[in-house]
Amino acid sequence: MCHGTVVVQTGIGPVALFWARFRRLVAAPEGGPERGSSLEAAIAESGGSVADLGEWGIIAALAARMPSGPLTAVGIGDDAAVVGVPSGSVVAAVDLLLEGQHFLLSWSSGYDVGVKAAARSLADIAAMGAVPTALLVALAAPGTLPARWALDLADGLAFEAGRAGAGVVGGDTARADKVLLSVTALGDLAGRPPVRRAGAAPGDVVAVAGPLGHSAAGHALLAAGARPGTASDDEAAPRALAGLLAAHLRPAPAYQAGPEAALLGATAMIDVSDGLLADLGHVAAASDVWIDIDSSRLALGDPLAAAAAAVSSLSRTSAAGSPRSLPLQWALTGGEDHSLAATFPPSVSLPPRWRVIGAARPGSGVTVDGEPYQGSLGWEHFR
Repeated sequence: MCHGTVVVQTGIGPVALFWARFRRLVAAPEGGPERGSSLEAAIAESGGSVADLGEWGIIAALAARMPSGPLTAVGIGDDAAVVGVPSGSVVAAVDLLLEGQHFLLSWSSGYDVGVKAAARSLADIAAMGAVPTALLVALAAPGTLPARWALDLADGLAFEAGRAGAGVVGGDTARADKVLLSVTALGDLAGRPPVRRAGAAPGDVVAVAGPLGHSAAGHALLAAGARPGTASDDEAAPRALAGLLAAHLRPAPAYQAGPEAALLGATAMIDVSDGLLADLGHVAAASDVWIDIDSSRLALGDPLAAAAAAVSSLSRTSAAGSPRSLPLQWALTGGEDHSLAATFPPSVSLPPRWRVIGAARPGSGVTVDGEPYQGSLGWEHFR
């Protein structure tokens, strides 16, 4: 491997001949649609499954929808992909999405799951101060999974990868009883050192780029029976809450905020995936500091209050908290917004997308308004 290039195994090597034939078969006519083939469209629109497409058919259909990315020298179609690494260092992160654990087919479209799967891994790259460059996607699914769902999944992955400036360079497929996605993201530091969890110092300010509690509110609305795109103004899930549903189904991390924080001199950074308190707890432990959150600075806003009221009225069982307490609970412990939380020296002038929510001090642990938080700090996978 030469300096400045990373070679990654994709698991799609044996399809080279098939791939060439499939490309000729499905290529859109000059001036026609960007994507689409009569074969895959016919199968999808007739209600066919991924088994009807076949292994190589689904691989080729998915690959045809994926952007290669500007740093990809060799993409899908060989035993491994070749991705340029201008700085000479590779930042890598992997994440899993399991049906029934991270999403429900009754809530989420294939497109939703594609966006979420990409965002989860890409946000980890941004949290290191790096620029996302590429994704590797492995999909396991039942043979009965509708082909339309799988193609929508590819579109969601492609959209979010493109929004981050990354390509999709390879992956694998397999049969399984439930849908399982494994997404590996790669990134480049552009010559900068990584921003790690260890590095926060007493006196640093704690700031966040992105929303807090919106995904948790969206999840609570879905669990209470609300569904996107089905409510009118007088229904229990008003249109005003659509953004919260979208925040859970299709998170939109501010990827540019990661490299921006690195250039500003961030001392520590993390992706808020398991809950603000839980994730800042990792920073506090790694940096050997005490982090105190000022709840008055969390900018809870009217949508969270409206969601709390809606959840309270929709729920047949008592919600885990009153409408008055739920917004703060969601913001502190909800997770899955994939916003970035970072610490900065107090002298740094932060741009508008970063809002200060607390401070690092001598000591250990995380508190809210100077007091320990009563209850779970966030998501724990094996709890």
